[in-house]
Amino acid sequence: MHQRQVGWEALGLCGSVQGMLELQGLEDGVGVNKAGHRPPWSGIFTSPRYMSQSKHTEARELMCSGALLFFSHGQQNSAADLSMLVLESLEKAEVEVADELLENLAKLFSLMDPNSPERVAFVSRALKWSSGGSGKLGHPRLHQLLALTLWKEQNYCESRYHFLHSADGEGCAHMLVEYSTSRGFRSEVDMFVAQAVLQFLCLKNKSSASVVFTTYTQKHPSIENGPPFVQPLLNFIWFLLLAVDGGKLTVFTVLCEQYQPSLRRDPMYNEYLDRIGQLFFGVPPKQTSSYGGLLGNLLSSLMGASEQEGEDSQDDSSPIELD
Repeated sequence: MHQRQVGWEALGLCGSVQGMLELQGLEDGVGVNKAGHRPPWSGIFTSPRYMSQSKHTEARELMCSGALLFFSHGQQNSAADLSMLVLESLEKAEVEVADELLENLAKLFSLMDPNSPERVAFVSRALKWSSGGSGKLGHPRLHQLLALTLWKEQNYCESRYHFLHSADGEGCAHMLVEYSTSRGFRSEVDMFVAQAVLQFLCLKNKSSASVVFTTYTQKHPSIENGPPFVQPLLNFIWFLLLAVDGGKLTVFTVLCEQYQPSLRRDPMYNEYLDRIGQLFFGVPPKQTSSYGGLLGNLLSSLMGASEQEGEDSQDDSSPIELD
């Protein structure tokens, strides 16, 4: 169903925005995109007049203000188009990442229809720009802001993903407590934080791994004060964080062996631990072994070579997918 078109006066947009469109002969260009056509204001950032005057910043601010006004009047399509133009301006002007810009993008994201394909395209492009061409998965601050928005929407799964790529272990822990208490089983309270800690370690984020564990175990109403904890899996995670700081392969091997009953609760745990072994304990990449599985890989490493520092080793091995 088409959205109702809203004129500039009805929106209360400043004359400078309308003037920008008039410069392009686009006075009547407000409204809903038609299939197969770019929005009528799409030429603004490629206009020689504006490009030559280096007015990227001014144009971007106007487009952002226009998008916010469209959102406030329920004009999702037009607002999304303008939001994409804000990103286009950041890309073409090669603007450096700044907190204010990240907050603006996160604000636009928060106002988009959660189920719209435009939102998916917007966040993908925003994260790519925020990485600054580094090839990483986006700026940690932007991930944090996205995670907070998704948390408010109770989209815990996607919020969790973005928290993992942020530096906000405390926020992640509070979200996981809410996720566990509202959607999880009481018997799985330990699994919510265990997965997060293991994935943070796979991303070489020891600090956030430690913070999320400490905060979660302190704040969760179903977890008694520890360590030690009633749940064996929580004790394993506690010992693992200590072992990562020490970097001793023998300690890591014994831990994985002693806690196998708990680790079998989720088939992904051993996959994560394989990666953690490579990153922090000098374990070689997974390979076929007569011993089989994670323990076989660890035993082969112990028998085949002396211990080595693992912090910087195997950085080029293929990362496992964090869902």
